[in-house]
Amino acid sequence: MQLPLQVTFRHMDPSPALEARIRELAHRLEKFSGQIMRCHVIVEAPHQHQQQGKLFEVRIDLTVPGREIAIGQGQPADHSHEDPYVALRDAFRAARRKLQDYERERYQQVKSHVGLPHGHICELHPAEDFGRIETHDGRLIYFHRHSVLDRPFEKLTTGTEVRFVEEQGDRGPQASTVHVVS
Repeated sequence: MQLPLQVTFRHMDPSPALEARIRELAHRLEKFSGQIMRCHVIVEAPHQHQQQGKLFEVRIDLTVPGREIAIGQGQPADHSHEDPYVALRDAFRAARRKLQDYERERYQQVKSHVGLPHGHICELHPAEDFGRIETHDGRLIYFHRHSVLDRPFEKLTTGTEVRFVEEQGDRGPQASTVHVVS
């Protein structure tokens, strides 16, 4: 993490063993996002006047570029959280899921700005149900008739401009989807 981890214990004495477990779990979060700038973990013990059903609450506040991620607010009561280590485990699992969602969103935003590659159809083989797209940099990309989305395969002609999604196939680059540019 870029900034140090902050651990706060409320209504309880600090526990070196619990803090060590928090540090271990926080370190594991870095596997899911290298963008964590701050991590604050708050462990709150149940109020002293309760005798049964004392549930520990764990709150995790993460700061990542462009977002604050808070875990532990409004969580339903789970009786397994009478054990602070179980409450920690569940909170860090929720943090992991939120970080994975953040990374997916971040990745898609970067990809969406790039746009789909362009090219034009340079070969059509209707009898074999495939064709080839020539990209602007001169590469040839295979596509199957089932990859064409906007128009029937039979209506395609050489020279038609297309956008496509490229992937690596068994025999080289291929287009998984082909969109005819109007």
